[in-house]
Amino acid sequence: MTSSLKKLPPLLALALLLSACGDDASDRPQAPAATVTTTQAAIKPRSDAIEALGTTRANESVLVTAKVTETVVRVNFEDGDLVEAGDVLVDLSGRAELAGLDEVAASYREAQQQYERLRELNAQKLIPTSQLDAQRGAMDSARATGRGARTPGRPRDHGALRRRARFPPGQPRHLVTPGTTIASLDDISVMKLDFTVPEAFLSALAPGQAVSARSAAWPDREFTGTVSTIDSRVDPVTRAVTVRAEIPNPERELRPGMLLTLQVFQPERQALVVPEISVIQVAQDAHVFRVKADDTVEQVDVKLGQRRQGEVEVLDGLAAGDRIVVDGTVKLREGARVVEATAAGEAAAVVADRKGA
Repeated sequence: MTSSLKKLPPLLALALLLSACGDDASDRPQAPAATVTTTQAAIKPRSDAIEALGTTRANESVLVTAKVTETVVRVNFEDGDLVEAGDVLVDLSGRAELAGLDEVAASYREAQQQYERLRELNAQKLIPTSQLDAQRGAMDSARATGRGARTPGRPRDHGALRRRARFPPGQPRHLVTPGTTIASLDDISVMKLDFTVPEAFLSALAPGQAVSARSAAWPDREFTGTVSTIDSRVDPVTRAVTVRAEIPNPERELRPGMLLTLQVFQPERQALVVPEISVIQVAQDAHVFRVKADDTVEQVDVKLGQRRQGEVEVLDGLAAGDRIVVDGTVKLREGARVVEATAAGEAAAVVADRKGA
């Protein structure tokens, strides 16, 4: 054969030699299977979230102001105190109230005296009955005015008012005038959380959606609530809509004016998900290795959706039940043979047992 090859052109002789070498390579053993960990692509419920920043507000806020010019006798609260309905916040001297009561009482006495005189004259037929009736109405009106001037819950007699007006020795007097703010009351048992969302998400918002919020002051706490209202207008400058959520605050950890990071969860849906570490990302492209029935792998391009908690949504490229490689992808190529890590471990244990026997 050597003499025959010498008679052939050089290129033809090289081709024959390579062909002979290829026949010998087919008899060589195949490369060992790569040990990998696999899982199946599965359908799982997912809830998409809209992220935003929000500012807390009190559920209700009230400014307590003075209605008359009075002197404050005593302040019965400290800043930050918890007060209940009916608590007396400040004691006022009551001088204006006393003066008002004195004026009303004087008007009533005068109307009563005038009524008594007219009644005597009417008995003598000196004045018509209609005049007496008019004076009776004036007297009744003065009596009603006196009743309305008495503040509910305050002592009704002048002596009690004057006793409350006494100042403790050495205590300074503070004068308040109409409109002066005495205290601000905030109901923080429930917090209102206001935040803005781009108009693109408007169709995904609805009252009653779940909200999860976190604060830098309480990094380990998660505050949950629901969307209560959505503004009827979109800001023409920012193209965003204002949304308000209500968050229960029974332990009063949240205060008005705090900045919270929040998520608004949309209605639950079904999605195909795989472990995030099984995806190989190259620039804008992504692919996974899918295991075929003969335990070889094929590279499959996938289109991804949202990522959350170590899982990623697959929008296209896989089907539920597909077996994909999770660990060991760096040593794989198209058509490579694989073996499950647990199966390889069991086989090694059997071999070791046989050698020991």
